[in-house]
Amino acid sequence: MKQSNRLELTWIGKDNQPPQGAHFLVEDHNFSYNNTRQGAAEELTDNRLIYGDNLFALQALEPEFAGKIKCITIDPPYNTGSVFSHYGDSMEHGQWLSLMRNRLLLFYRLLHPQEGSLWVSIDDYEAPYLRIVLDEIFGRENFIAQNVWQKRYSRENRQAIGDVHEYVIVYARDPVRFKAIRNKVFPSSAQEKVYRNPNNDPRGRWRTIPLTAQEGHATAEQFYPVTTPAGKVFYPPKGRCWGISKATFEKLLAEGRIYFGKKGDAQPTMIRYLSEVDGYVPWTWWPHEEVGHTDEAKKEIHALFGKTDAFATPKPERLLRRILQIASNPGDWVLDSFAGSGTSGAVAHKMRRRWIMVERGEQCHTHIIPRLKKVIDGDDPGGITAAVQWSGGGGFRYFRLLQGPGT
Repeated sequence: MKQSNRLELTWIGKDNQPPQGAHFLVEDHNFSYNNTRQGAAEELTDNRLIYGDNLFALQALEPEFAGKIKCITIDPPYNTGSVFSHYGDSMEHGQWLSLMRNRLLLFYRLLHPQEGSLWVSIDDYEAPYLRIVLDEIFGRENFIAQNVWQKRYSRENRQAIGDVHEYVIVYARDPVRFKAIRNKVFPSSAQEKVYRNPNNDPRGRWRTIPLTAQEGHATAEQFYPVTTPAGKVFYPPKGRCWGISKATFEKLLAEGRIYFGKKGDAQPTMIRYLSEVDGYVPWTWWPHEEVGHTDEAKKEIHALFGKTDAFATPKPERLLRRILQIASNPGDWVLDSFAGSGTSGAVAHKMRRRWIMVERGEQCHTHIIPRLKKVIDGDDPGGITAAVQWSGGGGFRYFRLLQGPGT
């Protein structure tokens, strides 16, 4: 093993070169599918579904897609020692680290150099080690967040401390640029409930927000008396100031945007309408009420394929929607090289993103293709379909990964 002067995680086999070879992608038109009758945009027909080993597939994709992928979202094996019907999840620790490192190096080159971001689902078993490998490849300064997904809504009593969460780790190629372009998240139904319309305001539902702020950087224009309709006079509380200048206050007052309580004698607050809320800055706590849970994901799979030989570890569509909502926009390229049951591609398609999925297991044919056909034909009413108003359209190209001569 090579010696290094930097802090890094080492393991036997780390410095071994990943397998190389002349692999190329060949479209099999027998499995490619599109339905332009639905009137989807042309870019939704060039999606790629690749059947084969994802390391060689990523190598084959690099000449065309280096620097072009906006969002990579993966749900790799967690290496928990379990065995599932559609894939194994038990590898020697160093082998798992090498598997991930070899693919992370390719992800780095495939991502857009300013706007690309990587989102990795993982649990506690390998998360600490994965973070170190990600720091080494992407740079510690490019770490964005380790989001906590509440995957259960009921207690887990089989362990000493119940396991109710997983992580979605995020790195960006350029954190400053990512912060500038990332999208906000939509208000949840619970967040929207605080907006009401008790006075039948024609501008719609509203709520009040405080008008005061800490006085640390206040100007003289933020200290003034406010007289309520009932004649009561208010000044900012000690240590605080009004959050807006007197001129702005008077403008809002004239527009009916200042609220003094039902009797007109309360401390003033500002009215904010639901229609003005363009979303919230994402934070690291992702409760199941907002992004779904494992039971929801299994019900989505059962609705599509039945309970026989069901995929064991799917993710809910709402979880993938949250990721793609923050990290991408319609028309952007999204990549998932551990496609599993095809949730990422299904969600990306419904959200009008262009997608690439890679899967080496037979579920590529038993689960992913039938699922995508339903999405394209408008025959998948579940998941996020209603929320994003998806009605069908588009298509995908199916590729097999073949070896070149001499490999």
